[in-house]
Amino acid sequence: MEEDRIPPAKAPGRTATGARKASAKSARSRAREFALQALYQHLVGHNEAQAIDHFTRDLAGFHKADSVHYDALLHGCIENAEALDALIVPLLDRKLQEISPIERAVMWIGVYEFQNAPDVPWRVVINECVELAKEFGGTDGHKYVNAVLNGLAPGLRPAEVEADKASGKARP
Repeated sequence: MEEDRIPPAKAPGRTATGARKASAKSARSRAREFALQALYQHLVGHNEAQAIDHFTRDLAGFHKADSVHYDALLHGCIENAEALDALIVPLLDRKLQEISPIERAVMWIGVYEFQNAPDVPWRVVINECVELAKEFGGTDGHKYVNAVLNGLAPGLRPAEVEADKASGKARP
């Protein structure tokens, strides 16, 4: 179908760069955005979670975010940073310190959701993280995030990934 081939910039709910318009974002998507900004502050500024949390909650638009999901992502990623990194590192083609803080935080969010948000389908986790990396990361950072999270999904969500493969929804 021709409508399936609409360039992202011309697709409804998208900006000229292909990013989702703010009005098209769900409360959970907004929570991920705020969590990403907060995790970036943690990674770059080494700020404490509580201080970051207070600052972030005062940002414009936070009231439209799912604050429970934001809390889980921010505090869960910071508290489990070493374990999240331990899962990510084997799939990297460079040292962890060479990964952009944005891409690292996006991967943390993805791995954390794989492990702790079973209500979010694995493909949605990856899609949301790719969107975050497109909007906030470097030029091709989303491709890197996609590759790492696709590599982790079968180990972190085996039954779900296998069911999608069997139904033809996921590539083997």
